Amino acid sequence: MVFPERFSDLPASTWPRLRALLDVPTKATETINMTIGEPRHAFPAFVGDVLAANLKGFNKYPDNYGTADHLDAIAGFLNRRYGLDLPVDQILTLNGTREGLYNAAMALCPERKNGQPVILTPNPFYQVYAVAALSVGAAAHYVPATAATGHLPDYHALPDDLLDRTAIAYVCSPANPQGAVADDAYWRALIALAEKHDFMIFADECYSEIYRDAPPTGALDVATRMGADPERVLIFHSLSKRSNLPGLRSGFCAGGPESIKRLRLLRAYAGAPLPEPLQAVAAACWNDEAHVVENRALYQRKYEIADDILGHVDGFQSPQAGFFLWLPVEDGEEAAVHLWSETGVRTLPGAYLSQKQDGVNPGKGYIRVAMVAPTQEMQRGLTLIRDCLYG
Repeated sequence: MVFPERFSDLPASTWPRLRALLDVPTKATETINMTIGEPRHAFPAFVGDVLAANLKGFNKYPDNYGTADHLDAIAGFLNRRYGLDLPVDQILTLNGTREGLYNAAMALCPERKNGQPVILTPNPFYQVYAVAALSVGAAAHYVPATAATGHLPDYHALPDDLLDRTAIAYVCSPANPQGAVADDAYWRALIALAEKHDFMIFADECYSEIYRDAPPTGALDVATRMGADPERVLIFHSLSKRSNLPGLRSGFCAGGPESIKRLRLLRAYAGAPLPEPLQAVAAACWNDEAHVVENRALYQRKYEIADDILGHVDGFQSPQAGFFLWLPVEDGEEAAVHLWSETGVRTLPGAYLSQKQDGVNPGKGYIRVAMVAPTQEMQRGLTLIRDCLYG
C-alpha cells in the first residue's frame, strides 16, 4: 500500500497526546478537568420544546443549504449584532463550524498563486486550519501570535513574496487560546493588506458572544464599511459557545455571493447538512438574545474570579473575551504533569496547540485552562493552580 504524505507534517493529535502525558498517578482524591473547551453552562430552556415540536423533520432529507427559517434567523442575528444587511444567499449553515473552516479552503483556495499557494495561520492555532491547508496542497505558514504581537498574528511582518503567494489567512478573534480581540484598527489594516496582495481572510469568530466589556468587532462589518471587495472576508460563527450547544453541531459562514455559491456547490456533492429538527433549534437560538446575555454574565463573573486568584502572577493577562486562560509557566508539559500529580487538576500544555516555526514553539511556556465548569468548581481549580504553580 502507498499512503499519502500530505498529512505527515501535522502535529500529533491533541487529546491522545494529552492522555498519554497525564497517564501518571495523582495524589488527589477529587479531579477537575480544565482541558477541553466544552461549555458546561445550561443551554436554553426552550431547546427541548422546539426539538419535540419538529421531530417529524427527521423523516426527510434536510435542506442542503439551510431552511428558510434558519437562514432568516442567522440574517437577523447578523443585522442586530453587526448592522449587516445580508441576503440569505450569502449565508450557509454548517454542520459544526469546523466543517466550514475546512471546506472553505477546499472550495476557495486556488491551485496556484504565484507558485504553490500559502495559507497563513496564527500560532497557536485551531488544528483544522493546518489540515485544510495540507488538504488543498497549500503551504501552511505558521505566524506567531505571542505577547509581543498582542496575541494576534502580525501578518504585516511577512515578506512581500510570501504575501503574494498567500491565498487565505485564518484569524481567530476572540482568539483561542489567548482571549485577545482584533479591534477595528487590526481588521482595517489586515483587510487593506489582503486587498494589496489579493488574499482572502477567514475570520473564525466562534467566541464573539463571550466577552468582558465591549462586543468584539466583526471582520465582515469592517470590510463592508471599508468598501472592500465583497469576496475578501468570510466569517464563521457557532452555537457551541454562544448557546452552550456543542453537541448540536450548528454554525454558519457568511461572505461574498461568489464564495458562498462555491461553498454551496461543494456541499451539494460532499456536504453533511444539519437535520431539520436541529435547524429548528438553531433558528430559535439565533432569534433569542436573552439566554446569551445570561450566559455572558456567568463568564464575566468568572473573569473577575480569575483576576482575583491569579492577578498577581507575573505575566498573567486576563482575557478580553472567550473562556480560556493562557497561563505562563516555565514548561507547559512539566507544569501540566506536576499540577495533575499533585492536585488532580488537568490542564493542556500550550505546545499542543502550536507548531514549531523556525525551531520555536510559541506555546511551550504556557498552559491553557478552560473556565467552562460550574463557577465553584472552576474557582477551586484555579486556586489549586495558583497554590501549586505560583505559590
